[in-house]
Amino acid sequence: MQPIVRPKWLEATFVRRYKRFFADVMLPDGQLLTLHCPNTGSMLHCLVEGSPCYYSLSDNPRRKLKGTLELVTSDCGGLVCVNTQRANALVKELLLQHRLDELFDYENLKAEQKPPGTSSRIDFLLCGTGQTWLEVKSVTLARQPHLAEFPDTVTTRGQKHLKELQQLVEAGSRACLLFVVLVQRAERFRIAADLDPLYAEIATQVAAYGVTMAAIHIEPRPDGFFYAGRLPLDIGPG
Repeated sequence: MQPIVRPKWLEATFVRRYKRFFADVMLPDGQLLTLHCPNTGSMLHCLVEGSPCYYSLSDNPRRKLKGTLELVTSDCGGLVCVNTQRANALVKELLLQHRLDELFDYENLKAEQKPPGTSSRIDFLLCGTGQTWLEVKSVTLARQPHLAEFPDTVTTRGQKHLKELQQLVEAGSRACLLFVVLVQRAERFRIAADLDPLYAEIATQVAAYGVTMAAIHIEPRPDGFFYAGRLPLDIGPG
């Protein structure tokens, strides 16, 4: 299986995350390195002290922190991609390669588009015989082996996105929420209703209204990201 992309990563040992955007890792020579942590979520079950992790380096001279935390080890033992910026880039690559044609009918795509009459930008607009507004969610939570979940905490922003997708359906467009599972060895996905009951409730409502939802598995490995197909999806409380 060929990777979607093969980033250049370096291995280290995870020490801690703090002040939301900082993470300390231990290099093989024993040196402590502070990295940028590009994840605003709780990173629940992804902060295992002393576990293997991977980071990337930037050659941007304006960056204060040259390194970015990319992969960590979850409580369940598998790798998780905690760089939430990766999800959109990976989905875009899959769309350009037409590897998601079973989900979407489109001829071209545009990123970060603002629907008329709204205040938010949607991740992708897919244009073909019709229009599909596509919102992407990065999934990092694994509390049980082979099970990925979203969200990892209460997300008012996520609740807002669900309602906006319903509004697009009301306006006559197709709208889809794509959960991108970036958890190693995941086999199924569900919404974590116990962590955000309102999100689960709204998700159930908008799905019944016509918002399409799907989960795909992009497995993170030390040698790259590999597309593993769709996952069974459990929406709503219960």
